[in-house]
Amino acid sequence: MSTTLANPARMIRLGAPHLIRSDKELAAYTKALFELTAKSAPTAYEDEAIALLTLLINQYESQHHVVPDADPAEVLRFLLDQNGLTQRDIANELGSETTVSLILSGRRQLTRDHIQRLSRRFHVPPSVFFSEI
Repeated sequence: MSTTLANPARMIRLGAPHLIRSDKELAAYTKALFELTAKSAPTAYEDEAIALLTLLINQYESQHHVVPDADPAEVLRFLLDQNGLTQRDIANELGSETTVSLILSGRRQLTRDHIQRLSRRFHVPPSVFFSEI
C-alpha cells in the first residue's frame, strides 16, 4: 500500500475531500470546483482534484437532488425563465446573441467554456448541462 493511503482516516481528519453529507458541504465543494475549473491551465494535481470533486458532487446530488434528464437547451431556457432573463442578458457568457439563439434552437452545442460560464452565472453544477438523452 502506498504511504499516501496508509492512513486515509488521518488524511480526511487533516482536510482531504470526503463524502459530502449536507447541502452546506455541497456548496463549499461546488465553489472549490468552480474555482479550479476557472483556471486556464490547471496543473495535473488540479485536474485530479477536479475529477475527485466532480465525482463527490455528482454522488451527493444523485442521491439528494435528483434532476430529470433534459436537453441542455431546455435547461438553459428554464434558467433564463426562472431568473427573468432574456437571450441578450446571457450573450456575454456565450459570445453573442446569435450564439445564444443557435444554442436555444438546438443548432449549436454548448462548449466547455460556455458551461463553465453558465454554471457560474446561474450557480448550478456543470452537470445540469449534460444530457443522458
